[in-house]
Amino acid sequence: MTRYETSFDWDEAKWRQAERVYAEAFDEKGRKPEAVIRRMFDRRMCRLHTASSGGGVYAMALSGEGDNADGVLVVDYFAVLASLRGRGEGRAFMAYIRDWAKAAGYRGIVVEVESDPTPDNVRRIRFWEACGFRPTAYVHHYIWVPEPYRAMYLNLDPERLLPDEGKTLFRYIERFHRKAYAKK
Repeated sequence: MTRYETSFDWDEAKWRQAERVYAEAFDEKGRKPEAVIRRMFDRRMCRLHTASSGGGVYAMALSGEGDNADGVLVVDYFAVLASLRGRGEGRAFMAYIRDWAKAAGYRGIVVEVESDPTPDNVRRIRFWEACGFRPTAYVHHYIWVPEPYRAMYLNLDPERLLPDEGKTLFRYIERFHRKAYAKK
């Protein structure tokens, strides 16, 4: 039986379980350092979502917002153990996060995905589309990473729709990143 949880506070034991999934999915260059993640929890801007079964945590996500007034949840990292991919576990986990976000009053969810048309990137984009996310045409180029990114979004509240323009959606993502990496 799968157990889904969302943690608002740093939980060392839970992080150690989730970290195994995080490290498998993202190389050292692609991960935020643990000190930054801890600081995100200290600032109350981060949540750790986990999916676990008898074998422990098999999926994890970090989410948060750069500005609570916007009602936009940014999914910063999302990963499922490689051995379980392609079985629907990721879609079920994302459905849990979607339902959690809707119940928490978020108007929508935004995620950034690599936009180069490599087979891995195309597979990731298809995953997000299967979860109901819509891609935007705008391609964002960060100064500090070579890969271009595209925003994808999922509306949760029909009365408060997210903008469908990628440049605008990246403002939410960039605010989140700035706040996460800010020293104070």
